[in-house]
Amino acid sequence: MVMRFFLALLAVLAFSGAARAQLSIEITGAGGQRLPIAIAPFPGEASLPAPIAAIVRADLERSGLFRGVEVPPMVPQPTEASNVDFAEWRSRLADALVLGSVVQRPDGRFEARFRLYDVVKQAPLGGIAYTLTREQARATAHRIADYIYEKLTGEKGVFSTRIAYVVKRGNRYELQIADADGAGEETALASFEPIISPAWAPDGRRLAYVSFENKKPVVYVHSLLDGKRHVAANFKGSNSAPAWSPDGSKLAVALSRDGGSQLFLLNPDGSGVRRLAQSAGIDTEPVFSPDGQYLYFTSDRGGSPQIYRMPAGGGEAQRVTFEGSYNVSPRISRDGRKLAYIARNNGKFQATLLDLTTRQAQILTDSDRDESPSIAPNGRMILLATVVGGRGILSAVSSDGRVKQRLTMSAGDVREPAWGPFLQ
Repeated sequence: MVMRFFLALLAVLAFSGAARAQLSIEITGAGGQRLPIAIAPFPGEASLPAPIAAIVRADLERSGLFRGVEVPPMVPQPTEASNVDFAEWRSRLADALVLGSVVQRPDGRFEARFRLYDVVKQAPLGGIAYTLTREQARATAHRIADYIYEKLTGEKGVFSTRIAYVVKRGNRYELQIADADGAGEETALASFEPIISPAWAPDGRRLAYVSFENKKPVVYVHSLLDGKRHVAANFKGSNSAPAWSPDGSKLAVALSRDGGSQLFLLNPDGSGVRRLAQSAGIDTEPVFSPDGQYLYFTSDRGGSPQIYRMPAGGGEAQRVTFEGSYNVSPRISRDGRKLAYIARNNGKFQATLLDLTTRQAQILTDSDRDESPSIAPNGRMILLATVVGGRGILSAVSSDGRVKQRLTMSAGDVREPAWGPFLQ
């Protein structure tokens, strides 16, 4: 499959400079019950390049679990130190309320403070003060949204996480890194050759990916801190499908150096190569279970592409998917309970979620050309690539299939998404 791409390197770019076209997110479907929350503008935020309150609201609404309540101009503007008139906010049909402020410090930095309130119970739920530079306005807003999300839902928010994806503009490929909302994108690598299969290291500071710049697929490990990279797998034949172990100490890869496509384990520096299984079929697309004990992978050893599981150190493989004749690209939720993959259904390739306990599978999308699913670290959303109108875009769907989004770019095909880990 990967060999259909052609090959010739343009450049490796350090992590610098804003990209030209940002992903825009359109919510195409939302959950039924959404909690109404009022987020008042933060007095003083006009001094920052990005409005904190508006970003927080957009983050929460994008999750599909919250509905922003319109806040009219108020004089004076309320802050986290204001006395709250809960009856007034209840009359605006808000169940939750966020008030905050931004103040510049003598050292030139800023301090953003906020408090979260339960309007129904007329009680504060907590708050934090963050110190930030002007350039950290968006990152701070995402952290505030994460705090609010966790307080109100009981699960961690993913607004501060990042995503990686590949954009093809003409004959140029770009590996992009962006915030989870598509903003702040930067180019990690640009090439006239295909770039595929980006995979985040657990520390969120490195990416493994496959580049064709050497006239063949080669696995690289790329540092996002300094832009430096090194070869992790460049053996005879194809080197593809890198996947990190949960502790970041190993990479599972698919190599054809011994004939066919087989799974191997190696260190990120390319040393310690060890074959994991002997198979007459094609084994590829490995991914570790969250506890590091197992590898899930795609194989046609049974006659058609299906998903299997075997011990991470090698051993006997067990088939996991049984419905349908084509199931590929496994991804495991962080709690190890759900398996996302692409299934072929009546000629359509659709994102599917399998509950590994109940064995119930659910088709999550109504599209027909899905690929490359990637699960958010809190398990709530699944990011994937699909084709709409002949052009590749990214989309996201909630694990229950009710919340749907499209992430589009004004120019170029967008493919190969990978959702990064929680920030450490």
